[in-house]
Amino acid sequence: MSHILRVAIVGCGYWGMNYVRLFSEMPETEVVVACDRVTDRLHEIARRFPGVKTTTQADDIALMDDVDAVIVCTTATTHYQVARHLLEAGKHLLIEKPLTTSAADAEDLVRLAEARGVKLMVGHVFLFNPGVEKVKTYIEQGDVGQIYYLHARRTNLGPIRQDVNAIWDLATHDISIFNYLLNRTPQWVSAVGSRVLGSSREDVGFVALGYSPTIRGHIHVSWADPNKVREIVVVGSNMRIAFDDLSAQEKVRVYEKGIVSSIIEPASYGEYHLSIRDGSIISPYLKISEPLKNQARHFVQCVLDDRQPLSDGRNGLDVVRVLEAIDRSLNLNGAPVELEWGERVYANREEALARTAS
Repeated sequence: MSHILRVAIVGCGYWGMNYVRLFSEMPETEVVVACDRVTDRLHEIARRFPGVKTTTQADDIALMDDVDAVIVCTTATTHYQVARHLLEAGKHLLIEKPLTTSAADAEDLVRLAEARGVKLMVGHVFLFNPGVEKVKTYIEQGDVGQIYYLHARRTNLGPIRQDVNAIWDLATHDISIFNYLLNRTPQWVSAVGSRVLGSSREDVGFVALGYSPTIRGHIHVSWADPNKVREIVVVGSNMRIAFDDLSAQEKVRVYEKGIVSSIIEPASYGEYHLSIRDGSIISPYLKISEPLKNQARHFVQCVLDDRQPLSDGRNGLDVVRVLEAIDRSLNLNGAPVELEWGERVYANREEALARTAS
C-alpha cells in the first residue's frame, strides 16, 4: 500500500461531515468519495470539498479500486449490512459506535475482517480523549489505589434516535470507557429504564455493572434531562478523579483524598479518622487536541503501519455483548444478567498500541 490512504465516507450527517473535513486535512489521506442518501448533504460536500466524488449508493464504493478504507457513519441498525459488504471487498473499516446491534453480527464482522486481513476499528472516540487518557494514566501508575467504583452521567434533551434506545446510544461511550480504564469487561449487569417520552424505546436508563467482587460501575443516561452532563468519576482508596467533558477549564479534577477501612476495629472515633487520607484538589495539565482527529489519525497509522487498533473489532464486540445483556436485564425488570468471557482480558494502552507494531 502507498503512503497515502485513500478514504471513503459512508453517511454524511454530523459525524460523517466531520470525518470528510479531518481526512481532507491530513497529509497521509485523500478523501476519494462521500456517500449519503440525502442529496442535499452531497451538494454541501461538493461545495466545500470540490475534489471529492459523491454517490448515493454504498455498493458503488465496494467496487472502487481507488478506495483503501471506509468510514461508516450510518444509523446503527444498518452497520452490519454496510460493513459486511465493504469487508468482503477488502476495505479497511472504521465504523461508528456501536459496532452492530447484535453480538452475533459483531462477531461475524470481526471474523470476516480477520479472514480478509483488513483492519476493523470502532469509533469509541472517548478512548482518544486527553481527559480520559489522563485518568487512565493515574490508574495505571497506581495513584488511585484500590478502585472502589466508577459512575457516569450522560444526559441531555435529545437528540432522540429512531433506531436504538438511549442506553445503546449514550451508555455505549461509558461502557467502552469503563472497560478501557479497568482493563477488563463486566461479569454481570443490571439495568432498569423508562419510556417517559412515550416512545417505543427507553429514553432513560440506569445501569449497574459488576467488574469484580469489589469493583462496581454505574451509568445514568437520559434523553429527557434538560441539564446536559458528560461526566465520569473514579473513586479509589487514595483519590477521586472526575472527568467533565463539558468543562472548558478543568476537564479533569483530582481529589487527593481517600479512605481505607481499618483491619482492626478502632477503639475510638478518633482512631477511626486515622484511616482517612486528606490532600489537595488539583487540575492536571492536558494537552489540547480534538478526540475525533486523534481517533482518525490512529486509524490511519494502524492501516499504514499494520498495527492493531486500540478500539478494534473485538473491543467493539465486547461492548455490544454488554449492551445485549443490559437489554435482557431491562426485560427482566433489573434482574442481574451474567456474562461469560472465557480468558479474554484487556491489555493496557501501551500493549494495545504495540501489539503488532514490532
